[in-house]
Amino acid sequence: MNNNDILIRIRYALNLKDGQMVKIFKLGGITLTEEDVKRLLTKVKEEFGFTDAEDEETMVCTNKMLDAFLNGLIIFKRGPQEQKTESTSQPVTIKRNNVNNIVLKKLKIALSLTAEEVISILNLAGVSLSKGELSAVLRKEGHKNYRECGDRYLRNFLKGLAIQYRMVNK
Repeated sequence: MNNNDILIRIRYALNLKDGQMVKIFKLGGITLTEEDVKRLLTKVKEEFGFTDAEDEETMVCTNKMLDAFLNGLIIFKRGPQEQKTESTSQPVTIKRNNVNNIVLKKLKIALSLTAEEVISILNLAGVSLSKGELSAVLRKEGHKNYRECGDRYLRNFLKGLAIQYRMVNK
């Protein structure tokens, strides 16, 4: 899955409007217009490993933009974090190979989900995952038990999220 597809699926699952998307990006530190958001939410054509970025109606969502959106979503859902004077840790940023892990981790934080709730959301999409496997996916990259989150798990998590949020919000 590419970043545009992830953004489209998150928007659908959480039933976010264009105005809310603009606000979330702004909270994450990136200023976009509603027109830019619409261009981001247009599927990017991927043929033979190349994206059609020259197409005027699409805009490629970079890792930096996706990271800003996820950080903005955390602030949008949970409010701004209180600053700690002794905090020296840097926020987790998306690297090239761990996009799915970070998206899953930040969605879990933004929606205040427990491990059991994440597992039940995956079960809604027909995927069974143990608590240990989920823990391995949510670990920091470089940890000895870290496992990479495949597209299948993220896709099914977003599908289960859409099922849960759309059933609850009806």
